[in-house]
Amino acid sequence: MDILNGLLTRRSIRKYTEEAIPREKAEEIVKYGMYAPSAANRQPWHFVLTESKEIFGQIIDVHPHAAMLAQAQWAIVVCGDEKAALSPEYWPVDCSAATQNILLAAHGMGYGAVWLGIYPRTERIAALKALLSLPVHIHAFSVVSIGIPAQTFPLPERFHLEKIHFDRW
Repeated sequence: MDILNGLLTRRSIRKYTEEAIPREKAEEIVKYGMYAPSAANRQPWHFVLTESKEIFGQIIDVHPHAAMLAQAQWAIVVCGDEKAALSPEYWPVDCSAATQNILLAAHGMGYGAVWLGIYPRTERIAALKALLSLPVHIHAFSVVSIGIPAQTFPLPERFHLEKIHFDRW
């Protein structure tokens, strides 16, 4: 799939088949996340990759929109390292880019994925920190649920010329 087509056709997929995704494919998706841009190239991210149904269930318990994890093959928890970030306000921006790369990589590889927001919800950040035994300077930013898609969506119209402003507002 070419990159421009991937940008247009990627959708949030919340229903998956039971077909397995090999560990090396999940690791490859994370690799693409590591190639995201980051402020001053500090790369202040870490990734917790899991296929544990027990962990999925615990995430579902603390995240009100995570039910699709029950069908997922993998979850990638994108975490920010406040010590490695250019400054405290940059790690969430950098982790956003990494999360988007993960979503696009999963789509490009034929998998379905959806971004589950953790940051800036303090209760979710604290719950994931405890659940995954994250060090004090590492914060959960997002969870990406991944599986073989069991749903498709038509291409919506999202281009709106009236939202483009030339030179000034």
